[in-house]
Amino acid sequence: MRFEGISGNGRVCRQLELLEQSGRMPHALILEGADEPAREELARFLARWAVCVSSEEKPCGTCPACRKARSGSHPDIYVAQGANGPKSFHVDVIRTIRADAYIRPNEAPRKAYLLLGADAMTAQAQNALLKLLEEPPGQVLFVITCASAANLLETVRSRAQTFTLEDGEEEPEETPAADLAKKIASAVIAPREYELLCQTGKLAKDKELARGVVGRLLQIFRDACICGFSDAYSSAEEKEALLLAQRLPRARLLELLAVAEQAKDRMDQNANQNLLATWLCARLRSDLHEQ
Repeated sequence: MRFEGISGNGRVCRQLELLEQSGRMPHALILEGADEPAREELARFLARWAVCVSSEEKPCGTCPACRKARSGSHPDIYVAQGANGPKSFHVDVIRTIRADAYIRPNEAPRKAYLLLGADAMTAQAQNALLKLLEEPPGQVLFVITCASAANLLETVRSRAQTFTLEDGEEEPEETPAADLAKKIASAVIAPREYELLCQTGKLAKDKELARGVVGRLLQIFRDACICGFSDAYSSAEEKEALLLAQRLPRARLLELLAVAEQAKDRMDQNANQNLLATWLCARLRSDLHEQ
């Protein structure tokens, strides 16, 4: 992937590049984050990547498809969003997309559908989208943007891969939250459960720390899932992800990622911190021992 013009979000860009290199780019992606312009910038980049016809790095920026995409005139890029306000993204928009998605692309390798501000989708619209994601047509890429994936139905989230964009500047690697998240990730595969119990117990009294740790665990587990498909993903900063990928099958890594996503949802719902720490420890460890 050629990320020219994309500012920040280096971790997400690396994840996307590795997915492309390994031929594992999902048919549906969710870009979540508070920075709406950054979400839309990356979504439009992915649309250009999807339609680019260059044989080199994509999007090349110079082929006819890239020029059309830049000008907003490419026939295989469909952009939809609700009006300002909640529940303003209606089901009729999704029905139109469903009718069009099964038609072959006009001129590009694939069609790209950008669903911007999906937080505003009605439940009816999300259920209509779910039917499309459950049986996706070939040669189609769906990019869904929202402030928080927790605002979408769990069934929709389960059929797309979520990428969390950084808010403003990327968080320095060595913060208390980053350091504790690494220790928890390593403790998941430690010989004794005591280590994981000690590390997750630190989340019980500090809500802000817990939020940072869960966010970083999402990144580590997501990186580990991707790592299983690419030998090139071996930078020193990702050693925890690499270790998990080496020790656990990808199916188990996906389960750990689901646990972290559920923990994030529980925090968004103001779960009791003591109960959250206990639950997280039990789930992370049980997913390992159920192998």
